[in-house]
Amino acid sequence: MIVKKILANDGIDNLGKILLEEAGFFVETQKAPEGHLAETINAGNFDVLLVRSATKVTSSIIDACPSLKLIGRAGVGLDNIDVKYAESKGIKVVNTPASSSQSVAELVFAHLFSGVRFLQESNYLMRSQGDTHFGELKKKFGAGTELKGKTIGIIGFGRIGQAVARMAIGLGMDVVASDPFITEAIIPLHILPTGQDIPVPIRTCSLDEVFQKSDFISLHVPGKVNGNAVIGQQEISKMKKGVGLVNASRGGVIDEDALISGLDSGHVAFAGLDVFENEPTPRTELLRHVGISVSPHIGAATQEAQERIGREMAENIIQFFANK
Repeated sequence: MIVKKILANDGIDNLGKILLEEAGFFVETQKAPEGHLAETINAGNFDVLLVRSATKVTSSIIDACPSLKLIGRAGVGLDNIDVKYAESKGIKVVNTPASSSQSVAELVFAHLFSGVRFLQESNYLMRSQGDTHFGELKKKFGAGTELKGKTIGIIGFGRIGQAVARMAIGLGMDVVASDPFITEAIIPLHILPTGQDIPVPIRTCSLDEVFQKSDFISLHVPGKVNGNAVIGQQEISKMKKGVGLVNASRGGVIDEDALISGLDSGHVAFAGLDVFENEPTPRTELLRHVGISVSPHIGAATQEAQERIGREMAENIIQFFANK
């Protein structure tokens, strides 16, 4: 039996590695040096390349690596893989769309809670001024708001958007959502003491309705639309004054110039950003803006999510070669 070889260039959770090795695969987790990915794949005669968001799989890499039979993305998006070109060469491309929804949704609410209670700024100022200006800081940051009773708009109502909706409903928020492919979703609320699932139906609406009704907006879209941001200056102008925006999907789906302008004018009260257009070198204006809560693209980076991703990816790979 010929052992199939896997290069997990951005790593893989230990559970996924164990499952693959138990199924007879060889798994290499040593990252290929910058600019030497194709050379590493060819030297090791790897059948599978696994990546997260760090490694880019271009058409030139695909052309240079004839041994590849499958490319896996440990995550939801596939924007760092030339999927169409890979498939045109007979290479299967898989991802793990079901594994990170809970983790991303929780990060969305971490940014929301940070924004409505000014935690991104108060954390910084308390460290430098808390012992000398406690009273002034208490006054400065003492006008927060609650999420309960507010309306959250969700743009993109797939698995992650629906996970955000489930949390929002649990907090007592109203939910409006927009998605070009989904007209209605049933959100199950799981009640732990009884084990009961309570179904909550949500019908989607237009983007303009989301803009007009929402106190907060969270984006969960695969990328720009025809090269354009989903939210720019025109879209912000349609929103309520004091809106809060969170982007934990893809960098660039909020126009960063328009966001800074909206924050500076006060039309946007705060923003939470986990993704940036110029990763891994985000604009300093975003990183230093007191109205923005920032994190370094860690939406799916929880122990639980990585374990689920590792398991799902291992199952995808095992099934693919079992069918060969």
